[in-house]
Amino acid sequence: MSDNKLTSREDYKRFYPITTRWMDNDFFGHINNVNYYSFFDTTINRFLIETGHGPFKDNTKAFYVVHSSCNYISSIAYPKEIEAGLIAKKIGESSVTYGLGIFIKKANTVSAFGEFVHVYVDRLVNKPLPIPQKIRQTLILVLKESTL
Repeated sequence: MSDNKLTSREDYKRFYPITTRWMDNDFFGHINNVNYYSFFDTTINRFLIETGHGPFKDNTKAFYVVHSSCNYISSIAYPKEIEAGLIAKKIGESSVTYGLGIFIKKANTVSAFGEFVHVYVDRLVNKPLPIPQKIRQTLILVLKESTL
């Protein structure tokens, strides 16, 4: 790992292509900051879906985002091809902290990086639940080595 900021391609375990759209650009000619949160959310949910953990068939349980952040390093504009890097920074009893990075395709340094914290909850009572073992085993696939 380069550092806690996760600014290098080597810091991430999985990558997903994301297609930028004309509407992602703002008045200043670059992708608007709010879209990066959408890229982060899309990346995490794609990982969960591809690994068989979403959408939940039992809709009484879900992951809620309780924290998110994004640090912007360099601008990107449509029609650049981008890739989102994903890593699990920490897996707790009922939460997972993801590290995410947005890269121009094949670039080695992020254009933006941040984190999302998901809490696994019982939606009927709005209370945290332990992350099921099956999901926990999948999250370990993208776990940062130093946290094992």
